[in-house]
Amino acid sequence: MIILGIDPGIATVGFGIIKAQGSGQSLVRCGVIRTEAGQRLSLRLKQIHSDVTELIEAFRPDAIAVEEIFFNTNQTTGISVAQGRGVILLAGEQKGVPLFEYTPLQVKQTVTGYGRAEKRQVMEMVRRLLGLNVIPQPDDAADALAVAICHARAATSLLSQLGGNVCSTI
Repeated sequence: MIILGIDPGIATVGFGIIKAQGSGQSLVRCGVIRTEAGQRLSLRLKQIHSDVTELIEAFRPDAIAVEEIFFNTNQTTGISVAQGRGVILLAGEQKGVPLFEYTPLQVKQTVTGYGRAEKRQVMEMVRRLLGLNVIPQPDDAADALAVAICHARAATSLLSQLGGNVCSTI
């Protein structure tokens, strides 16, 4: 299974593409989409949509995993990031790729085993889980890989394989 993980943003969108086989994952490609500061928001959104569409066409992922947004203190930035996230979801829907969304807590819990893990711990586990010599850079790319790994593990869980319900009635 090929998974495109995305860490949404407006200035920088992290992406990570992994191949998941059984319980293992390997790196295919990672990087960032950057938009130019000072450009109209509509142009930045258009570029994000276009670049995500290109990634989907080039790598043909079986699933797209997108991190949900956590609003901290800056509501204005959060709104523009939410708009960026919206065009990412739109690109996936337009290309017919199944979309999955994970909270930062879910990603940290899945990748490190601890939902309140520090960013550095998550990045180190991404490196280890993908068998890399160095932590992927920039941070947004490593974050996107963590989202992809989260989905890979969720998609291969017993709960997922049984249709989401491990209990049955007789």
